[in-house]
Amino acid sequence: MRINDVSSTRAVPHHPIAHIGSTPSASPPDITAVPDAAAVSTSGSASALAAHEAVAPLPLPTRDSGVVTVEKTLAILEIVAERGGASAKEISDALGFPLPTVYRLLQTLVASDYLVHLRNERRFELGYKLDRLGVSLHRQIGVPTPLRAEIARLHATARTAGYFAVYRGADVVVAYVVDSPQHPRLTPLNFGFHEAAHATAFGKILLAGMSPEQRDQYLDVHGTARLTSSTITDRTELHRHLGGVATSGIAWEHEEFVPGMTCAAIGVRNGAGMIVGAVAISAPSGEIPRQRELELEHHLRDTANQVSKYYRSGQVRRTAG
Repeated sequence: MRINDVSSTRAVPHHPIAHIGSTPSASPPDITAVPDAAAVSTSGSASALAAHEAVAPLPLPTRDSGVVTVEKTLAILEIVAERGGASAKEISDALGFPLPTVYRLLQTLVASDYLVHLRNERRFELGYKLDRLGVSLHRQIGVPTPLRAEIARLHATARTAGYFAVYRGADVVVAYVVDSPQHPRLTPLNFGFHEAAHATAFGKILLAGMSPEQRDQYLDVHGTARLTSSTITDRTELHRHLGGVATSGIAWEHEEFVPGMTCAAIGVRNGAGMIVGAVAISAPSGEIPRQRELELEHHLRDTANQVSKYYRSGQVRRTAG
């Protein structure tokens, strides 16, 4: 049995998820009114007006140089992480940044302990401070031991990969996964995954709990990218589908996220009755006929009840012995 915990560092193969973001539109430049020609003195009216009209248009606002520097620095960190290390030349070629700029930002990252410079190999690798950041993230989205035991139990009884996702701000984030060679997780669904809510079962639980206005705002930012031929991308169809999720309390996705795989999720509620997360399973579609769906729903509801009980009282089921 494999789990995702603080020590998990397994690389994640790429999954074709579109990253759709919004860029604030620039404010219109302040335009000074042209003085009325009659107000210009006759002795210099022609020259003054001509001089005013000859003024070049105000330049459009440009992005703050500090923001650009931060974006370039983060891009360097990401390319080094993705490649397991890289030389300055490789980074420059991959990102299209001038080599002097790359060297300058690399020196800053090394000095801050976010990268290390392997001089003999003439390459850069991730630094040790990043590990501390990762530990802090796991602590912030920490999953208590009793809840880990419930997800492990779900994995064992349902004979599928088991997941626990929590709400963090406006996102639903995978916080814990238990799988095995016989019942592996979906490739992208490791700790921290928080994308494609329209195409994942636990994401649908999040969306189904929103008002139509909140849902539209969320989808305006995140989009409904087509990940497979079965992904629901039409807003009207998605709203109708999510209405059924809200009514039944369970979300299914049949090959909408990954071809050949089916997932299901049920929400977890706190003491106030608010949905704060979801428990989920995944398995090959060929292993889930209709009768198996009913069995999996039973296991999911049992686990969701126990996790919700923990949020209400701090307790879960009593184990024998």
